[in-house]
Amino acid sequence: MKIAIDAMGGDIGPQVTVNAAVKAAREYGLSLFLVGQADALSSELSKHDATGLDLTIKEASQVVSMDDLPSSAIRQKKDSSIQVAANLVKAGEADGMVSAGNTGVVMATAKIFFKALEGIDRPAITTIMPTIKGVCLILDVGANVDSKPRHLLQFAIMGNAYAQQVLHIPKPSVGILSIGSEDSKGNELTRTAFNLLKQLPINFIGNVEGRDIFRGNVDVVVTDGFVGNVTLKVGEGVAEMIRTLIYNEVKRSLLAKLGFLFMRPALRNIKKKVDYAEYGGAPLLGLNKVCIICHGMSGTKAIKNAIRIASECISKQVNSQITHDILSSRRLIEQKEVPLGEVC
Repeated sequence: MKIAIDAMGGDIGPQVTVNAAVKAAREYGLSLFLVGQADALSSELSKHDATGLDLTIKEASQVVSMDDLPSSAIRQKKDSSIQVAANLVKAGEADGMVSAGNTGVVMATAKIFFKALEGIDRPAITTIMPTIKGVCLILDVGANVDSKPRHLLQFAIMGNAYAQQVLHIPKPSVGILSIGSEDSKGNELTRTAFNLLKQLPINFIGNVEGRDIFRGNVDVVVTDGFVGNVTLKVGEGVAEMIRTLIYNEVKRSLLAKLGFLFMRPALRNIKKKVDYAEYGGAPLLGLNKVCIICHGMSGTKAIKNAIRIASECISKQVNSQITHDILSSRRLIEQKEVPLGEVC
């Protein structure tokens, strides 16, 4: 297994990506390509003890900025660290890639270079959100603003396979994000998708509401990219607000500060559970190759965990499982005389 790292990606760049790669190579025993401007990467790598680690620098003369448009970046920056990393995967020299670079460019490049799995119309960005009981997998969170019922069906199958193989949940519960838990609630998209998903050989529990995510009442939630991205950003905003309110209140009195000292271990544990860095990046599921997209502000821990997730997706053959499940489900639905083309 070898994974290509876009070492120039992210708001911080090589300082973080190289550090994360060194830690991942040492802790997980992985072989990694560090893709980017060789001089900068060599200089950064020299600051670490990389003795015995399988780290290979791959030259890429151009860097994609966070402001670059996907269309222009793909045409005008063919030697960017994103494209070179994707080319390594496409050519079979690497088994997957990780990038904290421009999300739109990474996603567009991956779609062009890797193509979709058989039976998948559109890939989906998948993210993990912390809950009271553990974690919840949500897809899509931004790859597809407008979706059709068959896309939600595909998201459900992909999310179910990922939850089983990577999150080690034997029989994950799967729900559709809607405005109510009743079967009749929702818009035309969710109601039609509901009728499709209840025919799948998965643990489909029906409609779920936003609060069910954080209560831990569901393992996998499917929705279109617009609603999914709003849900993700609202969750991030609420977490940040609560953290800020706590610290502001602690500063108000000496008694609060003393109480905070006793509460610090518990608060530290809570912070760890809601820290996105613990869960790494977001897999772009539905492609022939593994692609993990990290937040632009990702630090060392987040990128290191994203590399770990990439390795798990490869070793557990998540893509093969998705292809098997999607084709089996398609045959099952068609046998029930519910042609996907007519209802989707």
